[in-house]
Amino acid sequence: MNIDNQGLIAMGFAIGAGLAVIAGIGPGVGQGIAAGYGASAVGRNPGAKGDVMSTMLLGQAVAETTGLYGLVVALILLFANPLRG
Repeated sequence: MNIDNQGLIAMGFAIGAGLAVIAGIGPGVGQGIAAGYGASAVGRNPGAKGDVMSTMLLGQAVAETTGLYGLVVALILLFANPLRG
């Protein structure tokens, strides 16, 4: 079996896109932990629900950007590839 340069480039981009999508695992775990701690904090002090929820949602939005950057990189590697012939 002979792999030409275009096949090798396409294989590298596919592997890179797969690795970029793995970046979504970290934000998922982090958001789950944040939601758990937020629910625990509201359970301990129900009067602070608004402050806890707004802070938690802001933190989750910031954490989600990492996953979105990974998705954007994967989509660029797969579809907007300047080296593809």
